[in-house]
Parts: sequence; C-alpha cells; structure tokens
Amino acid sequence: MTHSPLSLARRDGFHGRSGPLLLVIADGVGIAPPGPSNAVTEADTPTLDALLASPLSTSLLAHGPAVGLPSDDDMGNSEVGHNALGAGRVFAQGAKLVNHALASGALYRNPVWQEAVAHGRAHTMHFLGLHSDGNVHSHIDHLHQMLERAAEEGVVRARVHVLLDGRDVPARSALDYLAQTEQVLQKINEHGADRGVDFRIASGGGRMTITMDRYGADWAMVQRGYECHTHGVGRPFRSAAEAVETMYAESDTGDQYLASFVVVDDAGVPVGTMHDGDAVVLYNFRGDRAIEISQAYEDPTFDRFDRDAVAPHPDVSFCGMLQYDGDALVPKRYLVDPPTIERTVSEYLCAEGVSTFAISETQKYGHVTYFWNGNKSGYIDPSLETYVEIPSDNVAFDTTPAMKVREITAATIEMLRSGRYRFGRLNFPSGDMVGHTGHLHATIDAMTVIDECMARLIEVIDELGGVLVYTADHGNADIMFTETADGVRMPKTSHTLSPVPFAIHDAAWHGEYHLAAPDGAGLANVAATLLDLLGFVPPSDYEPSVIAFDA
Repeated sequence: MTHSPLSLARRDGFHGRSGPLLLVIADGVGIAPPGPSNAVTEADTPTLDALLASPLSTSLLAHGPAVGLPSDDDMGNSEVGHNALGAGRVFAQGAKLVNHALASGALYRNPVWQEAVAHGRAHTMHFLGLHSDGNVHSHIDHLHQMLERAAEEGVVRARVHVLLDGRDVPARSALDYLAQTEQVLQKINEHGADRGVDFRIASGGGRMTITMDRYGADWAMVQRGYECHTHGVGRPFRSAAEAVETMYAESDTGDQYLASFVVVDDAGVPVGTMHDGDAVVLYNFRGDRAIEISQAYEDPTFDRFDRDAVAPHPDVSFCGMLQYDGDALVPKRYLVDPPTIERTVSEYLCAEGVSTFAISETQKYGHVTYFWNGNKSGYIDPSLETYVEIPSDNVAFDTTPAMKVREITAATIEMLRSGRYRFGRLNFPSGDMVGHTGHLHATIDAMTVIDECMARLIEVIDELGGVLVYTADHGNADIMFTETADGVRMPKTSHTLSPVPFAIHDAAWHGEYHLAAPDGAGLANVAATLLDLLGFVPPSDYEPSVIAFDA
C-alpha cells in the first residue's frame, strides 16, 4: 500500500493497548550517581524506583549532538529536548546554527545585519542578551564576534546590555564574563581611537529579575528590563563590575537574581539609553525567553505595559539572533534562520485522526506545545487536540516545590478518564524549575511530589488498560552542588550533562516486545517508540524506536 508523507502504516500483530498512551516528561530529572548532591536519589521515590528497575527501562542521551547541539560539552535544555522528543529526528539547534552563520560569514551578509550596522553608523548600535558561555540561551563569543565586526564595518558607538546568568553557569560567575567583555571593548576602543570609537557596557541585571520572562508569566519583569535598557532606569554605578561587586557584598544572591543597574557617567547620566534611529540586536538564540522583550521593542500594537511611562518609546531598528516564533513572526527581522522542523509526531497523529492532549503549567506549557510541535504555535488540528495550561504561581519555586504538579496530575486524570483521548503528554516542571534555585531540600521535596503523582497516574492508566511512558528532557535535579578541594559546597543551578531515564509501564505486557535501544539512543528515539506503542509503523527517517517486536 502506498502512503502519503503524512500517513502511517498499521503495525502487524500489535495495534496498541485498548486504553490511552500517556507520556510523562519529568523536566530536569537526569540520571547521576547517588550521593548527597543528587536530589533525585536522595528523595523517597518508590514509584520511580520501581519503574527504573523494570525490564522496560533504559537511559537516553539528552545533551550535545544527541539533541542537535555542537559538542558533548553542551548541556541540553528544555527547548531542544522537546524539539527532539516531538520531531523524532535531530535538527541542528540554535548554537550550532549561529556558530556556522558566524564562521561562514552568512550572518554578516544578511540584509538585516547590514541594516542594523547602517543604523549603528548613523546613531548607536545596542547589543542585548544573556551574558555567559552557558550556550543554552546565548554565548558570549557570539557577542564578542559581532562587536568586533560592527567596529570593522564602521560603527563608532555601541552599547552592551548584559543579562547576568548564574543559572546555566556557576551562580556567581558574572565578574569573569564582564572582565572578558571589557577586554574586548577596550581593544576595540583603542584600535578605533582615531575615529572616536566608543563601545561600552550600559545596563544589566539578573536574568530572573529583568527582561527574560517567558510564556507571559511576569510581564512586570519584562517592563523592568525594557525601562532599564531603553531609558536607563535602574540603580546607578560607574561600571557593571562595580554594580555586581556591590550587590554581592550586600547579600548572598546569585547572579540570576541581581537587581537591574545602569552605568552612568561622571555627571550621573546613563551612558546607553536608546533613541530614535538606533539599532538593537538581541543576541540570544533560544526563543522562549526572547519573545516577550522582542514584542516590547517591535510590536506597534504592544499593550502589555506602557512603554511611554518613563519616556517616549524610541523608533529603533530591532532584530533577533533567530526568529523565536515562526507562526507569530517574532521578531520580524532576524540574523540566522531557525531549524525547519516538519513532520513532527503530532502532525502524523493528526493525519491519522488520533485524538491527543498536552498539559503543563505556564512555565513549561510552551514546551509540550510550541517546542514539541517543531517551534510552531497553535493547534495542528483543533478538532483532535486539546492543550491545557495551568497558570504558574509568580513565586520563588524553592518556596513551593510542588509547583502545580498535583494540579497537572488531577487534570490529566480527568482527561484520561473522559475516554476522548488516545495519546496524552504532560510536563512536570518542578525538577527543573526548583532545581534551578540551587536549593537541595526543596528539590528533594519536588521529587517526592512527582513520585506521589506518578503513582496516581499509573493507577489510572492500569484502570483504563493503557500504557505510561516516563522520561525527562535533560538533567538538573540530579546534581545540586559541587564541592571545592577544601570541601565547600557550591550550589549548582545549571543543567547537567547527565542522561535521562526512559521507562515503559504496561500492565498488559507479556513479552510481545522488548527493549532494544540502539547505541547512542537519545530523546529523538522517543517519537518512534510512541508510534510503536500506538500500533503504527514509524516513518523510515525517524530515529529508531527503543523497543522491538518479537516475531
């Protein structure tokens, strides 16, 4: 039989179970050696322990080339992880795409770059982004290369607006990155002294305090960043290093939570406010935390906050490193084309008339929808799909380690019991979001709640004659601190390079298929496995399933 590109053959001899298939993604729950820094193994998790001890359990790679990132030194993240889970194949991702565009010079040949430089020559060129080498949202090397190129192309005045990391890199590492950038700026200024070249850091603040909100969870955070970078609203300092050193001395707060600041001149005037005709380049390559600030700069109908509250909104030429939302066209101008991901597993399921749901709370809702669907907003087929967003609380997640895991579970159970859905997927965000706080005991509590809810889900899946698949998108909670040579514990707030668990719970299983994970199996192998469990033959170009059927 000939099948169209978006049709699937039925599997001979296995048509799936009578009940629904549920995929549980425990965000940030990796596999690392047991020990006091591992919140996953320190927690009391009898349900997860039983799952991982079953004969239908293995581990999957969730970092580096396995998810489209440049090297094995690159941590995975929720965005590329969900891309791989939903696409069934590995696509070159943000950092890799940008690296190639810079190395080949394609970025500089892009008319959008040329337009930004033209504005920069006549006015000021601003660079805004996460200031580290974490390689999850951005890379400081990309900033440095663009600064040097802008100077070579005749830009005389540039300003850098730094978002301090402390999340994908050590918690208090901002001064090291600031020193690197100041060295680059000094070299540019010295080389162009005869032309009056003036490149400086102008503003900044912690990534969880200003600018980098996502999914509309905290627009006030975006407003603080917008007003800081655009109009110079923030605590004044003579340099970014002085700002960080002062705030370090005042508390033990990590970089990601530091307050907004602006760099001022001898008269106390901010050195880098934005004005009509300026260019603004947002150099983050990851989309989720770049969309809202992009909208604030370029959307003529923007109404999430009053952009004119401090001073009139300037008419700037704005561009992003990539287009962060291909459906909503945000931003309209960008420097590097994002990966084109087509024929996701959800597209195939919709083509086959399979009813599905996706659910999480706000913090990860976009991951089981937008990123899962190949960086596309909205429904593929609203007649077959239901997306449920449970609003996240705007709180420090170490104070509420359960987050909305119990609410996600209750809503999932209601949808499973409705009988309307053949496949569902959910994301439990707490392993990642609480893990990012660096608070070990809160993350242990988060894992305990996940285990409690997994037990409830398994009970309902068994009641309905279905199958549950458990996995994660990357590590985080599995390594909560490192130790110095003299035994001092340093909180680890970043993702890890750990593999992630993969387990199938199928109460009706009696050996008709077995685990057969290929060498180097990663998150992209999950999609074919889900299709196998639903009774379909996966597309031939999908990464192979981790199960095989006995003859």
